[in-house]
Amino acid sequence: MSADWALSLFRKSVLKQEKYRRITSLMDDPAGRRCLDIGADNGVISLLLRRRGGRWASADLDQHTVDSIRELVGDDVHRLDGARSPFPDRTFDQVVVVDYLEHIPDDRAFAGELARILKPGGRVIINVPHLKPRSLVNRFRHAIGLTDEWHGHLRAGYSLEGIRQVLGPRFEIERAVTYSKAFSELVDTGLNGLYLAMLRGSGDARGSSKGTVVTGADIKKRRKQFLMLSALYPFLWGMAKLDTLLWLQPGYKLIVRARLAH
Repeated sequence: MSADWALSLFRKSVLKQEKYRRITSLMDDPAGRRCLDIGADNGVISLLLRRRGGRWASADLDQHTVDSIRELVGDDVHRLDGARSPFPDRTFDQVVVVDYLEHIPDDRAFAGELARILKPGGRVIINVPHLKPRSLVNRFRHAIGLTDEWHGHLRAGYSLEGIRQVLGPRFEIERAVTYSKAFSELVDTGLNGLYLAMLRGSGDARGSSKGTVVTGADIKKRRKQFLMLSALYPFLWGMAKLDTLLWLQPGYKLIVRARLAH
């Protein structure tokens, strides 16, 4: 199947575009390197990362998501069992972990697994929800049904110190930044809330245990609704740009780059 649907959806998602931009700004050039992405939503980020060069593998927890990634990128896609992976020691020069730590019971064991499969001096890029316990946006999100349980989150998020503790002394954090402030999060919350209402209204079960993962089959099934949402994109883009007014506010997403010690 063509990847056009996934790329079109990506171009209509302010948050996904910003997430991809942040990931690539922290990555090493993948050309000539063996790389792995874990947890990259419906596979569009996996696809875009592979197009940058290098030799990539992809992995995720949820079979529905794994199937969607495989549909977009083809081979070398694996299903993980929490903290464990099927890869040999010292396989990868670089690992990109996208919205994954919050879904697994033993995040510290997973950090040990990252240390095992990375080559000495290899880098890991980790994207997680930023812990903001007093957030009004999060309260609104939970009130409309977009709870941590809905998203499959076992924890609400991480602070930078929390990520440092998870990674432990084997890793040195080289850079860390937050992004996606209140206006972007309200846009994303609104879109996810509409999608949830759409599912409930049609009596459909959620396909993925990781919250909102939209696949090619979903696009075909609800084409009119997605076309309507696409028409709203200029307004949503403009609203997200209001984040620039909140320059003192930390973002709702945290992304770090860390190096494995020799």
